[in-house]
Amino acid sequence: MGQAQGQPARSARCIALVGPYLSGKTTLLEAILARTGAINRQGTATAGNTVGDASEEARHHGMSVELNAATVEFLGDTFTFLDCPGSIEFQADAANVLGACDAAVVVCEPDEKKVPALQLILKQLEDRGIPHLLFLNKIDKAETRVRDIVPMLQPASTVPLVLRQVPIWESGIVTGFIDLALERAHVYREHAPSKVVDIPDALTDREQEARFSMLEQLADYDDELMEQLLEDVPPPRDKIFDDLAEDLREGVICPVLLGSAENGNGIARLLKALRHEAPFVEVAAARLGVADAASCAYVMKTIHTAHAGKLSLARIFAGTFADGDAVFGGEAEERIAGTFDVLGQEPVKRGPGKPGDTVAFGRLESVQSGDTLSTDKNAVPSIERAAMPEPVFGLALVAKEKKDEVKLTTGLAKIVEEDPSISVAHDQDMGQMILWGQGEMHLRVALERLIRKYGAAASTYPREVPYKESIRKPTQVRGRHKKQSGGHGQFGDVVLDIKPLPRGSGFTFSETITGGVVPKNYIPSVEHGVRDYLNTGPLGFQVVDVAVCLVDGSYHSVDSSDMAFRQAGRLAMAEGMPQCQPVLLEPIMAVEIAVPSEATPRVNSIVSSHRGQILGFDARPGWPGWDVVQAHIPEAEIQTLIVELRSATAGVGTFQARHDHLAELVGKAADQVLSHRRDQAA
Repeated sequence: MGQAQGQPARSARCIALVGPYLSGKTTLLEAILARTGAINRQGTATAGNTVGDASEEARHHGMSVELNAATVEFLGDTFTFLDCPGSIEFQADAANVLGACDAAVVVCEPDEKKVPALQLILKQLEDRGIPHLLFLNKIDKAETRVRDIVPMLQPASTVPLVLRQVPIWESGIVTGFIDLALERAHVYREHAPSKVVDIPDALTDREQEARFSMLEQLADYDDELMEQLLEDVPPPRDKIFDDLAEDLREGVICPVLLGSAENGNGIARLLKALRHEAPFVEVAAARLGVADAASCAYVMKTIHTAHAGKLSLARIFAGTFADGDAVFGGEAEERIAGTFDVLGQEPVKRGPGKPGDTVAFGRLESVQSGDTLSTDKNAVPSIERAAMPEPVFGLALVAKEKKDEVKLTTGLAKIVEEDPSISVAHDQDMGQMILWGQGEMHLRVALERLIRKYGAAASTYPREVPYKESIRKPTQVRGRHKKQSGGHGQFGDVVLDIKPLPRGSGFTFSETITGGVVPKNYIPSVEHGVRDYLNTGPLGFQVVDVAVCLVDGSYHSVDSSDMAFRQAGRLAMAEGMPQCQPVLLEPIMAVEIAVPSEATPRVNSIVSSHRGQILGFDARPGWPGWDVVQAHIPEAEIQTLIVELRSATAGVGTFQARHDHLAELVGKAADQVLSHRRDQAA
């Protein structure tokens, strides 16, 4: 059970609410707050008056775009619930959160189309060893029998989905449920605790059948229970609850409960299951390797607020953390400026935090999400940071007004601090600042937040593609720089052989000078001149895969200089390169696309429409029902790939890309690129 019932104090628990997009997580949080008395009345997402999703961006888009937290009391126990966004574009917000939680409630609809999205959530929980149960939400709108829904959802989970309740139907409407562990029937009452009633005679056989199925699944992990079932001995109720708690903690089952968050149905039963079966903080501490720490808090999330400044939302695993305490583990020693509970995203002043508590620390300026903190400078434990997903969508941006450049830079730094799955890169070659994220909506919300919170409006543009150019044939050319303007003149004379190299060879410079026609001390200057030219070739792009050899030349004993030979080298390249049949090169990316298997044919079509070459596909290791498609796709065609990919896969497809090689680009596509470059240069 995680902690003996006889102990006088039970530590607070931290529970993540996760699940596919629009499954009802924020509504469930609201229902929990109402049922525990944390709020007087349950709001709705439609009315825009929920504690969660209170930001303008969340309400404008009608979806969770950031983590929301709330701490409640239920039957003397304390729980902090962390409502995590469901869209794949915002799920990274939960990456640092999940590991520090005691358990997760996976909120799901009875909808087969949501199985791939559900699998994304469950796979992460299973891989990280986080106990979890499934809350089958919107049961009042189900059009399929629960006995069919659970097998339908089972492919999303590698562990058995164990049905804990069966619904009571009247005239096609779910009016309550039967608890299979307690063998009690409950009738729903809207936004009120359900009423215990006798099990309807018509459902006795169904209840017995479902209960035996549940016990059989539990018996797979308990030999004593198996013997009792084989001998038709009714197992004690406490034995069943002990097995449910142990199997949940061990991660060998995923219990399934029913309800309707919108109507407040099934909420008390869910809370009681968490109260009796969710493990306490010691289990999570052991999982994270900090069971022996004397002082330990893990920063799950950074929040920048208008009034309280920077808040670091942290789970405390050991020791006490109070206002004014010095903490270590960030970039520098910091002092806590206030401890807070968080309701939604609003801080509420509180006293010191103790093991199990989820607390926001005020103004730890150097502390980042993923840091492990301690009040003991000499014994700071370390909890592994969660890996952030690679970015899949990027936009170039500049401040709309020059006076806002500092605001933009400052605001972006805070946006990245709050959401490490967003990053900012400065592309020196293209002269662009790139905002990277997990999708189009992800960056749209970030830009909206930039304006609202930091007053920094940015203009966005497609990223410039780093095209290159090369040559197809060789030439020999002379370059002479001669200038007389009184006093010493300038004289440099070179003959260069220019030849193409195999793709990927880069640039080489050599010399075959004999007889000192070009003094050796000037040869490096010739190479510098050649390299100067290669930055922008005849087509307007950096030149690659070219060999240049200095074969002849002449000099003047007085007027020659390093600068003159550098200029001569540059002039020779400018004269000779247009004669070498310049060709445009575009970067080709090696792309791995991960999608549910049924979407693979659609993805193959998308790749082809993006001028891509499919190299093959195979089953995705460790992901039943998923494929990985390997392809080569031009970088210019990848910019919007994620948008089409998500559309074709109900929002779950993703990809990874890395530069592979350069390939010649000709025809209409090349003409468009060259026209765009000429317009830029004009």
